[in-house]
Amino acid sequence: MEVGALVIIFALVVLFAFLGLGAWATVKAVGAAKRGVDRTITQARRTVEDTTLRARSLGQAGVPGALAQLRLDLRTSMRATQAALYQGVQADASLKESIALFERLSRHGHELDDELKRLEQEPDRKRTAERLPELRERTGKITASADSLRWAARDRARQFADEDLTALSAQIEVESSALRDWSRESVDDLTAAAAAWDARQASGGAGTGAGATAAPGAPAQPGRESGRQRPALDPSAPAAASYPWQKAPRPEAAS
Repeated sequence: MEVGALVIIFALVVLFAFLGLGAWATVKAVGAAKRGVDRTITQARRTVEDTTLRARSLGQAGVPGALAQLRLDLRTSMRATQAALYQGVQADASLKESIALFERLSRHGHELDDELKRLEQEPDRKRTAERLPELRERTGKITASADSLRWAARDRARQFADEDLTALSAQIEVESSALRDWSRESVDDLTAAAAAWDARQASGGAGTGAGATAAPGAPAQPGRESGRQRPALDPSAPAAASYPWQKAPRPEAAS
């Protein structure tokens, strides 16, 4: 009876664990879907706002067109810089400090964008027109700082890429030279090993009887007199010189 109760309790624990895991997975999936929907809505709203600002800057003269152009310039510069920094930091952790500076700059950008948006609804166009020089100056300072960060990050990434490409090209040149190395060194090693093998074969044959002759009709034994076929290298022969790239034996060496 006690064993059955323990089995039931264990089964219930496993069931509740699976139910809890399923609920957690469902919550995570719903959260991910909600974030995806939010990103889509934000992107769509941003596209509509940019299109509206572009239309106003081109289609309206005077103060409304000037305000729209300032907002468009500000948003375009800040958005491009944000994308460059957040993409670049994935490969270059030193950009974290640049991102911190950009976040501080973004606060000034948001304040300016909100002010420009309010001025678009301001009925007193004369006073708004009087503020345009100061607004242009603020916009120019923010966009110039954002552009400086963006181009510095891009120049840094390009410099790293150039240095890596230069180092890689140098390594490839070394490897290419190694692959084309048909120097006499390896041939001399094979010749010396073959001569040592011939010497050992000659001394071994003398030990069995120098005057021994082959039986009539027996095939001639291959040796130095039968075409001087290239012998296989003796494993006990001195090893060839070792190179950093560890060349493999050429196929003809085994023929």
